[in-house]
Amino acid sequence: MSLLQSRTSAAPQGFGKPVRRAEDARLLVGAGRYSDDVSLPGQVHACLVRSPHAHARLRAIDATAALAMPGVIAVLTGADASADGLKPIPHRPVPTNPHEVPLTSRAGSTPFIAPHPPLAVDRVRFVGEPVAIVIADTPPTAHDAGERVAVDYELLPAVTTTADAARPGAPIVWGEAASNVCIDSDAGDGAAADAAFARAAHVVRLDTWVQRVTGVPMEPRSALAAWDEVSGRVTLYAGSGGSGRLKGDLAGVLGIPESAVRVVAHDVGGNFGTRNSFYPEFALVAWAARRLRRPVKWTCARREAFLTDYQGRDLVSHLELALDAEGDFLALRGLNTSNVGAHAVSFVPLAKGRSLVSTVYHVPAVAMRGRAVLTNTAPTAPYRGAGRPEAAYVVERLVDASARKLGMTPDAIRRKNFISPRAMPYRNPLGLVYDSGDYAAAQDRAVVLADWAGFEARRAESRRRGRYRGIGLANYLELNTGAPRERAEITVQPEGRIDIVLGTLSAGQGHETSFPQLVAEWLGVEIAQVRLLTGDTDVATVSPGSHSGRSMRLGAVVMARAVDQIIDKGTRVAGWLLEAAPADVELSGRRFRVKGTDRAVDLFEAAAALRRPDIPEALRGPLAGVGDETMSVPSFPYGCAVCEVEVDAETGVTEIVRYTSVDDVGRAVNPMILHGQTHGGIAQGVGQALWERCHYDADTGQMLSATFMDYAMPRADAFPAFTTEISEVPSTTNPLGLRGGGEGGTTPALGAVVNAIVDALAELGVEHVELPATPERVWSAIRAARGTRTGAQDSPMSRI
Repeated sequence: MSLLQSRTSAAPQGFGKPVRRAEDARLLVGAGRYSDDVSLPGQVHACLVRSPHAHARLRAIDATAALAMPGVIAVLTGADASADGLKPIPHRPVPTNPHEVPLTSRAGSTPFIAPHPPLAVDRVRFVGEPVAIVIADTPPTAHDAGERVAVDYELLPAVTTTADAARPGAPIVWGEAASNVCIDSDAGDGAAADAAFARAAHVVRLDTWVQRVTGVPMEPRSALAAWDEVSGRVTLYAGSGGSGRLKGDLAGVLGIPESAVRVVAHDVGGNFGTRNSFYPEFALVAWAARRLRRPVKWTCARREAFLTDYQGRDLVSHLELALDAEGDFLALRGLNTSNVGAHAVSFVPLAKGRSLVSTVYHVPAVAMRGRAVLTNTAPTAPYRGAGRPEAAYVVERLVDASARKLGMTPDAIRRKNFISPRAMPYRNPLGLVYDSGDYAAAQDRAVVLADWAGFEARRAESRRRGRYRGIGLANYLELNTGAPRERAEITVQPEGRIDIVLGTLSAGQGHETSFPQLVAEWLGVEIAQVRLLTGDTDVATVSPGSHSGRSMRLGAVVMARAVDQIIDKGTRVAGWLLEAAPADVELSGRRFRVKGTDRAVDLFEAAAALRRPDIPEALRGPLAGVGDETMSVPSFPYGCAVCEVEVDAETGVTEIVRYTSVDDVGRAVNPMILHGQTHGGIAQGVGQALWERCHYDADTGQMLSATFMDYAMPRADAFPAFTTEISEVPSTTNPLGLRGGGEGGTTPALGAVVNAIVDALAELGVEHVELPATPERVWSAIRAARGTRTGAQDSPMSRI
């Protein structure tokens, strides 16, 4: 039976085994090879001169003092880049998957995609935008010379906040556009939603902002480029989300064929979406290497990373939910406005968040407007969950508020409105077709694991200690798409090794374990005998990378195709060696055996036999297989999180005391790795809920949280032990039943945490706390609620 037919079985072959990560043995002792670890003979070093202003006209750049320093080789500007024909970075922000809800422009509006030159030419539009690149023989010399480059700026008005950017009369980021709104789109049925609201017994509303955060991966970005004069090719060594995108975009910026570009990535120390898009520095080191005929290397300082890494979230949402008298959801409508920064790198978070606004609930009518605005801030891009955490947060806050308004429990109102498993496949009101799922079962299991029934006793015990205890839950739904093509090339080497060439690229997700784990199981060998080869575009010619839960979801399918071919050829080789009909040969363990006999050939013996001169013509070539498929149809992971908090009302400090998560991944290949990814995802989600924020000064555009002294990160001692469980309802859109498993911990966390805080403080009159729920904000919410009780001011959610 083909491996791809095994999804109909209870446990597909090779799935469900908790195997320890093989790569940790080298990574934990410092034997990894990250981008900055790569060096080439004769290399020189680059430093970027960056704008200290959020918006300014470039009057002149004087590099005289820098060029006079010993060891300085060159100072290149945007004028030099233009003269050499460098093109803008070819960002493709509009999603193109035919199975997603399109970003169709409203009548009278036209999308504006701002160009993104690698070096600013006439104007800078955010603090940290590069205006020159200094090349020197050592990194310290390059940095010292960078400080001597004199740049004459003419300051211009800046706009940083999402709400301000959309207002008439706001400073315009790009003069080529009539406003800062770069895309404006409608989706759903406005008339049906309006009719539902007109007959609704209850309407709840929430106007909120999901704040901007940054990915802060452990490894800062780094790039090394070399130009080969003989071949006319440039090689870029750079970790990223996927080498294939870097190859195509670099060729586009340099104006050369893709065949003239090679991109190599080894280990990548964290991504979370921030490294999936192309950065100016990749083009600049390659351009400088070609111009100077020497390898050029650049490594990002942490402060540079805070200023220039593509950031995440930053969504203003105005959403309202209509309900009937019994608590049934009737309609959702609203406006989401995404802040994309100075350059439109991606509209994916806006598009996916809007299309999944109804999440796991049956909402008969939805009307959503989605806008993106340009501001004088660093660009934003998809960040773990890419728009779905924002959508889940707003909806789950509305659902909790609805439960309080109607006197229902939070779990009951959700259970009443879940989409039934019998309704699958289910088309949501915006047009997405969900594959499969039992959303009520996931919530029911999470509630049991969290001991919801025993919560009131724990609340009473906390009150005796002067603490306010609360419990909150949040459901979520993911939309996994991503680059639809994946390719696997698997070769059985006679020396006793199996090589997998795959287009995805790990940033810490355990690929060196989970992918070999499957192939080892399928072919009956040890995991240590399987080698995964990724990241080099000369080896993995199709290299879409890792994003949107695509790696295992697509990689396992193409690997199964390739292994099926290996097994088919191996049976024919064994049949020739054993003088048996191929139909009488089967793979058992790692041996091709004639059925009903003890006559067999080892897998690697079969591979070695293919080198014999007498091998039949039809069997010539290695024992190998290729799987290459384009799979555009999405899958929809889902789950439920329950958070329990204690709040000190005197200081506003919130402590996470229990956290439970149930996540459906369709099929689990390596549960141990999945639990680890869930733990990391929870930390990221809770980190945003309580601490993290990219804080820009509204007047100057300066980022006020550009160091770890100012940007509060989640730490291990801030968390309890998590309770996580994997649900497995096979996806019907994937031949192996797989869904993505890396984003579920993050997506419901915002809603679960804030719902728990509000539940803890409800007796004090608190109805909402804005993100991040810092001690100051929680304390202020308590003070505001007490003021409301005495008539001093309005409640922060007085419209609910």
